[in-house]
Amino acid sequence: MKNSVSKQRGLTLISWIVVIVFLLFQGVIAINVVPVYMTDATIKSILEELPDDAGAQRASTKELKKLIMKRLSINNVYSLKSGDIKIKKGRGEKIVLVNYEPRGKLIGTLDYIVTFNHEIRIRSR
Repeated sequence: MKNSVSKQRGLTLISWIVVIVFLLFQGVIAINVVPVYMTDATIKSILEELPDDAGAQRASTKELKKLIMKRLSINNVYSLKSGDIKIKKGRGEKIVLVNYEPRGKLIGTLDYIVTFNHEIRIRSR
């Protein structure tokens, strides 16, 4: 009895197939979803640069939205629409709100939806 148990090591062929299918599925998810997070990182970095920009501090709300959209197009970000950017006026500052939901297909009828919300405050001059 002890002899037969010590010879049984490793995975069977069916176990290897299950593991490989699982890893392939995870790879497909990563290939489709990672670019969405990379685009969001670009959007976040553009927004974080705004409070230090003198042009953004002096800009009106319309000019500020135009400035943001221009920087997005320079960085090849076309998934964010102008309607996703809201600018509110506060006491001596402008509050930029960016809320959007990128959607896409994974496999067949399986889709993904990711929600991002960013807020940045810019002091007015």
